[in-house]
Amino acid sequence: MASEAILEKKGKAISQVVEQFKAAKAVIVVDYRGLTVEQDTQLRTELRKADVHYEVIKNTYLKRAADETGYEGIDDLFKGPTAVAFSNEDIIAPAKVLANFAKTAEALEIKGGYIDGKVSSIEEINQLATMPSREGLLSMLLSVLQAPVRNVAYAVKAVSEQKAANGEDAGAETPSAE
Repeated sequence: MASEAILEKKGKAISQVVEQFKAAKAVIVVDYRGLTVEQDTQLRTELRKADVHYEVIKNTYLKRAADETGYEGIDDLFKGPTAVAFSNEDIIAPAKVLANFAKTAEALEIKGGYIDGKVSSIEEINQLATMPSREGLLSMLLSVLQAPVRNVAYAVKAVSEQKAANGEDAGAETPSAE
């Protein structure tokens, strides 16, 4: 009786991890051993602000969920104390927060991850962390899209100012020479 309840509980826990894997665009695995409670709280707060779910999960659950989800080649990361950061929207956010936090908290070690459908090494995650955030990329895109409109506005204004300086009526048409 009791063992059936335990197996059911474990099955539900694995199903939840499977759902997290399926929904995630980025999964980053870390070794949190040695973090103080204060550091762990600070890390969780920073990840929550970035809309990243962070959880300590048993390695056996992670391995089973990875197998069920088809995350091949990630099983090697599930050794020792393991915490996982899941991001469903932004692939850069978890990498950026974890890499920046690891600079100040030497106890935090990034093991690797699964980003955009493939296993990612520590180097790839650190490289991803140097990229601008989603908001930064959107801001850059908006700036690029606004540039042509802004340039046309400046040109129209310059022509108008030049005509005004020459004493011409900027709004009137010039008579044609017949």
